[in-house]
Amino acid sequence: MANRHLSRSIVLQTLFERDALLEEGKKDVPAVEMLRRNIEEFAPGSKDIPFMERLLRGVLEKQKELDLVIEKAAPEWPIHKIARIDRNILRIGLYELLFADRKEVPAKVAINEAIELAKNFGGETSGRFVNGVLGAVYKELGEPGKHETGKRNKARRAPAKPKQAVPYEKMPVEHKGGAVVYARDGDEIYIALVHDVFGHWTLPKGGIKEGESIEKGVIREIRDEIGVTVRPQEILGENEYVAANPEKGKIRKHVTYYLAEADFVDLTLEEKGGLDDARWFKITDILDLNFYHDILPIVTKAINILVTRAPTRK
Repeated sequence: MANRHLSRSIVLQTLFERDALLEEGKKDVPAVEMLRRNIEEFAPGSKDIPFMERLLRGVLEKQKELDLVIEKAAPEWPIHKIARIDRNILRIGLYELLFADRKEVPAKVAINEAIELAKNFGGETSGRFVNGVLGAVYKELGEPGKHETGKRNKARRAPAKPKQAVPYEKMPVEHKGGAVVYARDGDEIYIALVHDVFGHWTLPKGGIKEGESIEKGVIREIRDEIGVTVRPQEILGENEYVAANPEKGKIRKHVTYYLAEADFVDLTLEEKGGLDDARWFKITDILDLNFYHDILPIVTKAINILVTRAPTRK
């Protein structure tokens, strides 16, 4: 059987070299030629060349989409700030997780192989970072193949050592603020939503700066994200999720959501990773959209408030 781990390592080396050349401003060398040179150096006579070429071409063809997913799963780390080796490991892992034939590369294999690449070629925190990003995407996909275990892995895997996980209550907390932004146009009520690369409609939000009130942070972040000035009215609720940071490890993200009014003007989506659309929706159409499970109660509460307050027609 072909050594797929070695094959992925050679593809990683090729992507790393290509990134280095582009960052230095040098003319782009055809990636497949670079791959074949690396094969000759590290795996002469390999019978796995079709797999390597297919993986390399796939990552390059989907690179823009992959980078958006990375920035959505690790929003504090724009793609250019992630170490060159780590971002290319993530591209390989995400490509196999999202686009590879699951019969050939099960989801758990894609994640485990990427983590091994990170441990072998990355820095001290690379394995943890890659695991956090791919794990977040895996959960968004519904954890496909969660209970599957490959025969080959069963045979060679040693009993896992207990992980020294940081207790939830001891994780550092970062505060964020968001809002159900609404506007009135005649008799209609509209709500502004943003769409992410995972296919969900969600609420605009962002980080709160040190020394800044949550309300002021919400006004600033929403203005930056969708181009409207909001007037926060009341707190709708709070939720919390865990994210991975390559330097700090796992962090609790605590989000406070407001009900906030805005003028009914065109939305302008900020150019940043993870989001690909922003729109106004009539309040009557909102609940048919695809929301995250922790966002839906916030939106539902806002709709109930707005419907109750809406002036009745005479």
